[in-house]
Amino acid sequence: MDNFAKTKRVLSGIQPSGRLHLGNYLGAIRQYLQLQEQGHQCFYFIANYHAMTSLQDKAELEEATMHVAMAYLALGIDPERSVFFVQSDVPEVTELCWILNTVCPVSLMQKATSYKDKVARGLSANMGLFDYPVLQAADIVIYDSHLVPVGQDQKQHIEITRDVAGRFNQTYGREVLVLPEPYIVPEVAIVPGIDGQKMSKSYDNTIEIFATPKQTAKRCAQIVTDSTPLEAPKNPERCNVFALLKLLAGPTEIEEIAAKYRAGGYGYGHAKGRLAELINELFAPARQRYAELEKDPDNVRQIIAQGGKKARLVAQATMQRIRDAAGILVHH
Repeated sequence: MDNFAKTKRVLSGIQPSGRLHLGNYLGAIRQYLQLQEQGHQCFYFIANYHAMTSLQDKAELEEATMHVAMAYLALGIDPERSVFFVQSDVPEVTELCWILNTVCPVSLMQKATSYKDKVARGLSANMGLFDYPVLQAADIVIYDSHLVPVGQDQKQHIEITRDVAGRFNQTYGREVLVLPEPYIVPEVAIVPGIDGQKMSKSYDNTIEIFATPKQTAKRCAQIVTDSTPLEAPKNPERCNVFALLKLLAGPTEIEEIAAKYRAGGYGYGHAKGRLAELINELFAPARQRYAELEKDPDNVRQIIAQGGKKARLVAQATMQRIRDAAGILVHH
């Protein structure tokens, strides 16, 4: 079945944890903009409740939340066409998380690979981290989402969401919750960081989107390469710089650069310089918009507050169905 036979409700969230980087853009934000252009009902939110599992500094969380808000708006998320909001502006989502917890088996949470990975990396095992997939399930089903854009590595979270929502429907004997589908974009490559591992804030190997052209050039210069001398031929397919160039340059230029690599006389420094130029060209308009948004943070807050009101109306309608099904009496 074609997922895009008609418009769908699409949902995705991002944790506010540090500065947005090239991996965020190529791996996710670019797809969000395409879905918005295709006319889908897009709900994009800043997952500040989720961030609290590891970020527990008031000023840092506030600053990171505002950074993501300004970054998304600067990159082209349009609050007139997409519902763009902060998770905590819809308190119903935490109520739903509790309700879903009552039908979610502990064994299902114990299987969650991202929890195991984070604990293995030394994060303290708080209940928020353990229960993260249930809050994520609440985020998804409260807006009757059909599609959730995710990388292959996050597909398990959507499976857990479907499982928990299915159990709720089964427990109460009716189809109350919509079961979402993962929307996996096959052509999204893993974006390598400056050390060759996947680009991630956790590895401190990112190239930031909203840096200055000079900072970008400096960061590109730090990309790890082998010690092949300038004049010697090089294998483009084994080079981190070339892997990044492939994600940004056009097909003709990619072929030309690959030929230069193989011919020799083209150094890694040349490739790094071209990469910095491409990044600076791509993000110049967004950087300018970001600088303008920074001057008026109250306007940014107003935009996301409006998005929160729109999202909350949808969430309240879903919660009404859920409370009716479960026998939760609410007296206002």
